Amino acid sequence: RRPFVMTLQMRWLRFSFLALTSIIISISTTSAQSPAAVPSGAPADAAVYGKFPTDYKDVTLRWLETQLLDASSAKIEWLTAPTATDLPAMDGKVLHGYRVDFKVNSRNRFGSYTGMQKHGVLIRDGEVVKGIGFGY
Repeated sequence: RRPFVMTLQMRWLRFSFLALTSIIISISTTSAQSPAAVPSGAPADAAVYGKFPTDYKDVTLRWLETQLLDASSAKIEWLTAPTATDLPAMDGKVLHGYRVDFKVNSRNRFGSYTGMQKHGVLIRDGEVVKGIGFGY
């Protein structure tokens, strides 16, 4: 019995298929998470987006204490200042608020650091209304 041999053409087809599939997946997930933001320099409507969170770091840290297993070990790198943004909610409605992006490195349940991971929150009227990048 002859062993299976992958020809050069078969390898090229497999490579092309995998490359095309990964491009399609990355485009579809990027476009699905794209929030609508208020143009920079334009003042956000407080009636729509809530009060601007000047204490966004404290609000985010308080919220992270309820989300992380070992919040006291968390090392945070702030990526963006609050930006007025609209994000989709689970029920199909739209959430309005201020988005803040950050990276966090904290200990997992085994006591090891997970490495810097990008996350974000949507803040409205001093409270986090949605976590971004936490798997829910």
